[in-house]
Amino acid sequence: MKSVSDLKVKIFGDGADKASILELYQRPYIKGFTTNPTLMRKAGVTDYEAFAAEILRHIPDHPVSFEVLADDEVEMERQARQIASWADNVYVKIPVTNTRGEPMYNLVRRLSAEGIRINITALLTLDQVRQSCAALRGGAPSYISVFAGRVADTGRDPLPMMRSALELMNSQPQIELVWASPRELLNIFQADEIGCHIVTVTTDILKKLSLVGKDLDEYSLETVLMFYNDAVKSGYVLEQPVEVAQSSGRPRSR
Repeated sequence: MKSVSDLKVKIFGDGADKASILELYQRPYIKGFTTNPTLMRKAGVTDYEAFAAEILRHIPDHPVSFEVLADDEVEMERQARQIASWADNVYVKIPVTNTRGEPMYNLVRRLSAEGIRINITALLTLDQVRQSCAALRGGAPSYISVFAGRVADTGRDPLPMMRSALELMNSQPQIELVWASPRELLNIFQADEIGCHIVTVTTDILKKLSLVGKDLDEYSLETVLMFYNDAVKSGYVLEQPVEVAQSSGRPRSR
């Protein structure tokens, strides 16, 4: 089994907790960062620009993706230019559609052609990948984020889709495929196996990296010990019941 240091896929930290981001930045296997409004709201971020400025002040040499907040194309474009101006290592996240399902490919095409690095986000279909590749053709270095974890949530295997997505990008080396929203540590190794360029990983999943290659017999024993110790700490008791034997009238244990 591969160790983390042997992986070719680039691991990006995914979150909005400043302390966690800065801690991950110290780890050599973390090659970039992504966030989104949902993660920022969960982390209690109240000032988007101030948060971004603080992160970029500490992280000037890793790619960092920040998302536009608007829902109409004109305002998305204005915000995209504003976000791109924050630092040279910024990628601007543009959703593949707005909330009305209207594609944002024309916006992506304009921005990318002007040299703005784009991270097209929230893709879940190969047709979206195909059209995104067309919009990015000949443009700036960019990412296409396919939410493989959400595909898996629907009962579909995301691996065939991710392999096909890579094939669609073969002729455009400036585009990198992002395996977004992984659900377990295994997804990092799956992404690496198929040649995916990037995988975004939350802190909760990254905490499991110490388990990579762990002896399974040892892990089994640790699991048994955990169950036993928790039962003892909880004070759970199963009393041995006593019933009267009808034939003898004497009590018996069962």
